[in-house]
This record gives sequence, C-alpha cells and structure tokens, in this order.
Amino acid sequence: MKPSFYQYVLTFRGGKNDPKADFAEAAFDDHSFPKAEEDFSALSKYIEENDNDQLKATVFDELWQLYEEKFSE
Repeated sequence: MKPSFYQYVLTFRGGKNDPKADFAEAAFDDHSFPKAEEDFSALSKYIEENDNDQLKATVFDELWQLYEEKFSE
C-alpha cells in the first residue's frame, strides 16, 4: 500500500544539516499539513501558500520526485 506523501516525508526526520530532514520536521510540526494528501497539485499549492520558511518548494520538489520513484505503480 502506498503511503501518503506526509508519511513518506516523516521517514526523513532526525537528520542533521539536511534540508529534507528540516522539511520533515516542519511538516510534522505543522498541524494543518495535509497528512492524507497524495496529489502533487494540492500539496504544491499548500507549500506555496504556507508561510513556513522550512517548507521550501525546492525541497518539496526533490522529496516528491523521490516519493514518485519509490512508489510509482
């Protein structure tokens, strides 16, 4: 079963000096992050409209690419 993007991102928590780990921590701390969402457009819109410096669009794009590669059907 394919996890949500949020569940995948959480696997990066705990890293040091790593933008993906920073993104994961910020997503974890953001109680309004769309935890069940799997749609790129909806997630991208949320990242763009969110006022959180740790949820960087460039890191989101990298994480999304890794997510797609790992769970493509």
